[in-house]
Amino acid sequence: MTDKKKIFVIIGSASENSANQQLVENIASLTKDDFTFTIFTDLKSLPHFDPERSTDDPPKSIIHLRNEIENADGLLICTPEYIFSIPSGLKNLLEWCVATSIFSDKPTALLTASASGQKGHEELQLIMKTLMARFTNDTALLIQGIKGKINEQGEITHPKTAEELIKFIHAFKALINNSL
Repeated sequence: MTDKKKIFVIIGSASENSANQQLVENIASLTKDDFTFTIFTDLKSLPHFDPERSTDDPPKSIIHLRNEIENADGLLICTPEYIFSIPSGLKNLLEWCVATSIFSDKPTALLTASASGQKGHEELQLIMKTLMARFTNDTALLIQGIKGKINEQGEITHPKTAEELIKFIHAFKALINNSL
């Protein structure tokens, strides 16, 4: 039996108990034999990005966050779309990391779960490609109309979406296992 892989999860929603949070908890349940999740839900606690402090004097919370990302075997970002973009809190987190190489070749899964989500999903992929994270088409999933496809336990109730999520999880496992 292999050791469980450490996955650092960033939830892009600023709302408590969001559909994204529920979805991540469901994924954690489905992958409990393979992954140990550390879930970061508090984007609101991060200071505003300051480029002058980013490399020479980053806040302790940013140093801790960067260490969590760097030490993880893989990264999962699960986010809604806000006004045709990724949420500002998620963008802020990514900006604090742009002067580092912590995302370089990091096995990454990108999940956008929102009402529409298309533009935000495209933007997230562009940003993570720029940061040199390693993901594939199969580890980037857009779930449109999430609130009509999920129950209170975070389980997907829409059969086609449930199949897509399982395919996404399998692709993420393969990406992580092939990278080590």
